[in-house]
Amino acid sequence: MGKLESPMGTVEITGRTGQTRPGFLEWGLLLLLLLVTGALVALGLLYAHSRAIKGPKEKGEICNTPGCVLAAARILQNMDPSKEPCDDFYQYACGGWLRHHVIPETNSRYSVFDILRDKLEVVLKGVLEKSTTKDRPAVQKAKTLYRSCMNKDIIEKRDSRPLLEILEVVGGWPVAMDKWNDTIGFGWELEQQLAVMNSHFNKRVLIDLFVWNDDQNSSRHIIYIDQPTLGMPSRDYYLQEGSNQKVRKAYLQFMMSVASMLRADVNLPTNSNLVQEDMVQVLNLETQLANATVPQEERHDVTALYHRMEVEELQNKFGLKGFNWTLFIQSVLSSANIELLPDEEVVVYGVPYLQNLEDVMDIFSARTMQNYLVWRLVLDRISSLSQRFKDARAHYHKVLYGKTAEEVRWRECVSYVNSNMESAVGSLYVKEAFSRDSKDVVRELIDKVQAVFVDNLDELSWMDKATKKKAQEKAMSIRVQIGYPSYILDKKNKHMDQEYSNLNFSEHLYFENGLQNLKAGAQRSLRKLRKKVDQNLWIMGAAVVNAFYSPNRNQIVFPAGILQPPFFSKEQPQALNFGGLGMVIGHEITHGFDDNGRNFDKNGNMLDWWSNFSAQRFQDQSQCMVYQYGNYTWDLAEQQNVNGFSTLGENIADNGGVRQAYKAYLKWRAEGGQDEQLPGLELTFDQIFFINFAQVWCGSYRPEFAVQSIKTDVHSPLKYRVLGSLQNLVAFADAFHCAQGTAMNPQVRCRVW
Repeated sequence: MGKLESPMGTVEITGRTGQTRPGFLEWGLLLLLLLVTGALVALGLLYAHSRAIKGPKEKGEICNTPGCVLAAARILQNMDPSKEPCDDFYQYACGGWLRHHVIPETNSRYSVFDILRDKLEVVLKGVLEKSTTKDRPAVQKAKTLYRSCMNKDIIEKRDSRPLLEILEVVGGWPVAMDKWNDTIGFGWELEQQLAVMNSHFNKRVLIDLFVWNDDQNSSRHIIYIDQPTLGMPSRDYYLQEGSNQKVRKAYLQFMMSVASMLRADVNLPTNSNLVQEDMVQVLNLETQLANATVPQEERHDVTALYHRMEVEELQNKFGLKGFNWTLFIQSVLSSANIELLPDEEVVVYGVPYLQNLEDVMDIFSARTMQNYLVWRLVLDRISSLSQRFKDARAHYHKVLYGKTAEEVRWRECVSYVNSNMESAVGSLYVKEAFSRDSKDVVRELIDKVQAVFVDNLDELSWMDKATKKKAQEKAMSIRVQIGYPSYILDKKNKHMDQEYSNLNFSEHLYFENGLQNLKAGAQRSLRKLRKKVDQNLWIMGAAVVNAFYSPNRNQIVFPAGILQPPFFSKEQPQALNFGGLGMVIGHEITHGFDDNGRNFDKNGNMLDWWSNFSAQRFQDQSQCMVYQYGNYTWDLAEQQNVNGFSTLGENIADNGGVRQAYKAYLKWRAEGGQDEQLPGLELTFDQIFFINFAQVWCGSYRPEFAVQSIKTDVHSPLKYRVLGSLQNLVAFADAFHCAQGTAMNPQVRCRVW
């Protein structure tokens, strides 16, 4: 699933704000805005003089509305006019932003995206704390969940008790128990333990089993078997030296601290030698698992990952020293009242991992295996516990992310509730902060960018006619979702209430509420197995500052949360809307044709619709970008280079997105569209387009998180998302009169779409 920007935490996938909609203003405020306009005009004239950039070629009315004044102020504040745009456009467009914004102690990165999310969370805080008797059941539950999260006194009072209770359910945590092998450990079965983790706690440890759309038949669901995630964000932290050793050491110390705390809570001696011995073995096991996994950059070809087989063949190929696949899969499915079919098919994505796992199974005891499985559950639940557990995690987070403070409680709670009850929270957000008539305007933008993508196919000499025709069919078949699903605002439609019907939250039991969410999430996924795929299903909530493309659905989604300035506003010139949201639209459309999306047809089925000639030329064009981005050295990330392979899909989407948006903007003007000048900006419409595109990506990182991003993020660093895309676009060099050979007008350019 392609994402515009990775969520902070995949899902990402990065990974939240109210729409800024200037309404009726009192005369005093209007007078103030007009005074600001005058100041902006003066500042703009000084700016134009200092950079010796020509004034606007086009004549347009100067827009003095509040929306335009605010947009002009934002653009000027974010810029650094002392920099030369042809040398480093990112610094020119974002230098002011970087100078005026300091990364908060609670953040590992701070960007325009993060600011929008912060504002969105303020809106959500207000609506979740608003007390009313008119709320529908789903909304009532969301507010109860929020209050339980905010009930810090009770969480502190209960301390570790809720965690200790569930440890008994999962067979105990040997490191925090006495005589595990003599009691609970007898008769221990790995298959059953993994099934409980998966189906009750949504923790897919050691073996990742999940239900999703069948890549080769997008109308049905199928079971997937894949390599798992690890406790730390990247396999590199387990395998490489240098700064990774610090992270590894902090991770081990974190594990030992939590184990010692729980031992003390059940009146066992701290026994540091035993704790260290057990946790070192856990880290050794996880290191072996990391070594068994395949690096993400080697997993981009989904056609090579996909291996469909019956469970019997799975057992024969991957015996794993006697591991019973039928028992494991049936145990997971039975939690959702689903029977395993005699000829049940699964898709194995992680063939190399399962082959390597065979050797790992022999090395470690049942005690170490159980210690590891339960550690992963404990790690997941730390955020639901009392402050002393978060304090134990603080040093690890500082070394890993560079953060020196925990997020304030209300933000943590808002984010948690939004992540787990997207429809209910989305309905509150849309009612409070989203202009619903924006949908039609956004739809027009999508149509324009979509048409340009199709037109651009004619320019591609590397693609033959037959493949172009297939590409055109796919582009025109893309499904579009804008803002929010209509049913979340329809009180007569009970779908949203039914979605959360199995949840019964208590204001006093935050930990247990979290367990309900984990189980509900697992069950929701598993129950899809025997159901036909709902092509109209929304794959995320409305209160999200991001956008998505789903290859299995050939679908693009633009939640309400991203339909706001600087991306989009009905009150700002179209140069800004095309440079912001237009670029986002083009980015998501292009994901359907990147190194992953191109493997799926117009119906979302993994099908090779390419001629051999075009497929080979696609690889050649892509290799240019792999080389280009792979040669960017990021000083903040210990001078490491960007990974041109793992970021290829996002780089293709970035390049295609800005190219299509710019051409769509030119086409809109050619067809009679009249844009307005912003006050105080002696810039052409084209220049404003590119500046707004760049300013969407203004942001800075902590060094620790920069190192992690290089390892884990499929997106290039913010700076190189701007520079890489614009260096490949002749129109940009023309707009800013960049001489041949300058940094922003290179001799060699890359283009895929």
